[in-house]
Amino acid sequence: MWRDTGVSADDFYTVRAECEDVPKTRFKIKAGKTLSARRWHAAFSPEGYLDIGKTLTRIQRGGIHPLIRGEVWEFLLGCYDPMSTFDERDQLRQHRRQQYARWKEECRDMDSAVGSGRIITAPIITEDGVPIQDPIVLLEANTKNGEPKVNAPLDKKVIQWKLTLHQIGLDVVRTDRTLVFYEKQQNLSKLWDILAVYAWIDKDVGYCQGMSDLCSPMIVLLDDEADAFWCFERLMRRLRGNFRCTERSVGVENQLQSLASVTQVIDPKLHQHLEALGGGDYLFAFRMLMVLFRREFSFGDSLFLWEVIILWNDVGSGVRPDIFSMYEDPDHSNERNEGSKAKVKSSRQFGKFERENMRNKLKTPESPLPISVFLVASVLKHKSSKLLHEARGLDDVIKILNDMTGNLDAKKACSGAMKLHKKYLKKFSHLRWKKASCL
Repeated sequence: MWRDTGVSADDFYTVRAECEDVPKTRFKIKAGKTLSARRWHAAFSPEGYLDIGKTLTRIQRGGIHPLIRGEVWEFLLGCYDPMSTFDERDQLRQHRRQQYARWKEECRDMDSAVGSGRIITAPIITEDGVPIQDPIVLLEANTKNGEPKVNAPLDKKVIQWKLTLHQIGLDVVRTDRTLVFYEKQQNLSKLWDILAVYAWIDKDVGYCQGMSDLCSPMIVLLDDEADAFWCFERLMRRLRGNFRCTERSVGVENQLQSLASVTQVIDPKLHQHLEALGGGDYLFAFRMLMVLFRREFSFGDSLFLWEVIILWNDVGSGVRPDIFSMYEDPDHSNERNEGSKAKVKSSRQFGKFERENMRNKLKTPESPLPISVFLVASVLKHKSSKLLHEARGLDDVIKILNDMTGNLDAKKACSGAMKLHKKYLKKFSHLRWKKASCL
């Protein structure tokens, strides 16, 4: 039974005893507010259709109970259609697990470390595709008698993939290392395998630093590795644009520009001050947007924050629903497409943020702006006075923001983001009208 005062989520995401400086989770599991297993299961019809509208208010106000979080996230991230049946979802789940197994086997054929339980943390190949002769690398590459396996010349795509494997490993062993969950080698290996497979499948983006922070919660919440992969893949459909970098721009640059525009409208003095310090590009907020505040909040609080962001239906930019459709079984794809033609999304199934945009019907060049931009803006607004009076350089800005780590309240940050969103829409509309009247 839940106590009236609530149960800390830290009880479910245990921190290692020696990690004393880890921020405590403020999110509390409360009866009548948090989405419980009973309320969740009651939202399904006997056939398996989910009336997701019955759960949204609970999730927004009190989050999701950790015992059902993985199952609920599969729907929130779009792995399953709420209007599908139990049987349809079971069939799709098995199909996806088989597909993941095929991809993993394909990767294992290219490098035996995949699926072996080991993690590569040192380069195993040169940019020319030549195996590295370092003894430690040879050991990690699972060679025999100190001699590397002789293979035919490698394709450029294979070389590029192999070049990322050690970087994935270095990031994996540092990800959420304070959690007891990752004391087990098998859990670290799951995280490494999923990221290695994804890097091979999504060749346009591959692997970038920060992806391990996004994938880690899926491993914690879902026991089956394939199910965790598909949740991560669905999240990446929304966020992959953040990781697309060219010689001229970084993937998250559009959101940084939007953050600058929002701050300029809602807090002109702070924007001017940051520009004077050389921070007009807002690169100091890069990490917050890239990994969705995973490092600014405790593990439990960041999960609640993600749930609210997902409900507002705008996790990021660059959504590409077709990116993996080529791998789906045509029969499954056709069935889903045909079955969804007559389904119209009701307003109660839209996220709060999306409904707000619908009501305002404001089509700005940046619209719809990601709610993550307003979350960062709310953090800056909260620290506006301190930034204005104490920041004398970019190092000071970064220090002030870093000092907030573990001291932020996810619920207050979300509430502040929504208030700023309304304020921005109102001010932007007024500025646009004022500009039009001057023409």
